Amino acid sequence: MKLKYISLILLMAAMSSCKKFLDVEPRASISDDATIIDKVSAETAVRGIYNASRSYYSVDFQSIAYLSGDNVQWTGSQSQVQEFINHRVNPENSTITSVWNGIYVSINRANNVIAKVPAVADPLLTATLKNQYLGEAYFLRALGYFDLVRIWGGVPLITTPTETAADNRGIARSSLADTYAQILKDLETAEPLLTETTDRFRATRKTVWALKARFYLYQKDWAKAEEFATKVITDQNTYQLLKPFNSFFFPATQKGTVESVFEFFYSTNELNTHRGQWQPQENGGTRQWAPNDALVALLNNPVTGGTRSTLIARDNQNRWYGNLYYRSPGTDPTYVIRIAELYLIRAEARIQQNNLLAGATDLDAVRLRANLLATTATNQTDLLLAVENERRLEFAFEAHRWFDLVRTGRAATVLNITDPNKLVLPIPVSQLLIDDALTQNPGY
Repeated sequence: MKLKYISLILLMAAMSSCKKFLDVEPRASISDDATIIDKVSAETAVRGIYNASRSYYSVDFQSIAYLSGDNVQWTGSQSQVQEFINHRVNPENSTITSVWNGIYVSINRANNVIAKVPAVADPLLTATLKNQYLGEAYFLRALGYFDLVRIWGGVPLITTPTETAADNRGIARSSLADTYAQILKDLETAEPLLTETTDRFRATRKTVWALKARFYLYQKDWAKAEEFATKVITDQNTYQLLKPFNSFFFPATQKGTVESVFEFFYSTNELNTHRGQWQPQENGGTRQWAPNDALVALLNNPVTGGTRSTLIARDNQNRWYGNLYYRSPGTDPTYVIRIAELYLIRAEARIQQNNLLAGATDLDAVRLRANLLATTATNQTDLLLAVENERRLEFAFEAHRWFDLVRTGRAATVLNITDPNKLVLPIPVSQLLIDDALTQNPGY
């Protein structure tokens, strides 16, 4: 975010498909003031946003969500990683530094597209294409700020391009409310710019609806969360719960299935390094992340796990390992939004509005897909707990559990966190050292 030059991704393949649009590899650093001048460079700049977003999503951002929850154990030796499990994260932690920097790189690339694409005069860059590129930039910036606010609370809101090292200095952190307001503003701006088409690898109007549903869930605006989840769920020709459960990630050729609303696409040119962390040594990995005993018991219990037991497997030493990311080479997608999340968002929203029967129906849609019986919960308290437990297993190795426990106020009970300051992470010390305007979160 403090750099004079911004790394972009040059076109490496024909533009005949979305995957080819995104399947590119880094080739050069280009001075920002000369990047977006025509249709080709505008396309390149949009690709650069996606590349930066999928980069921070590939390991570090998700590891915060995994390790801070109660599903995953760390089997390695790096004390900085264990800090997340112990909920004693230091400002010097390299993972939070990487995530902070990675998200702001994505945001800065989005800022460049938003600032410069409207002025491009190339007749090949039609009004329709301009709207699409701008809508994608606004969506990805909203996603970036949404991920920042979930980890740190209010953060500096930077909405113009960074071209020199001093551009962002002196920008104080915005409040939590203002940060969420910026996210909603970006989503509202993106929505009419994008078309109501289906694309599981690039943002469309439907993708905006899905993120809006999640946004309103975090805001406890239950009616709006239900409204936008319904917009996606009712498109049943496009989005479906696949059965059996592992159909959305197995076999290895599976990408962009009807289960997926939005996922990041990786390739042999840019690997998703999840695989190496999860797979055991016999499969060429390190198994430094592993399901803990509690999760293994829940997934293997047919009453709670059902067919979701396929998320885990045992190695030749009889140790359990996570098997959502298993492809060789590591081209596994990162699942940002699946249709199962929309069902469980709507279930929670409906239950919160005392529409218990409809909420239970949405919950059961996810349960039945996993070969589980319908829920036996009947009152609001028990149904909300049932949704929480379902989300824990449905998204066992996706970036939800920690954030779910924080947003619902359940982290103290479930994780025995006695200090509420630990529900957000410290601002990286490297940022505090270069900008006096930044303030640290309380308790760090």
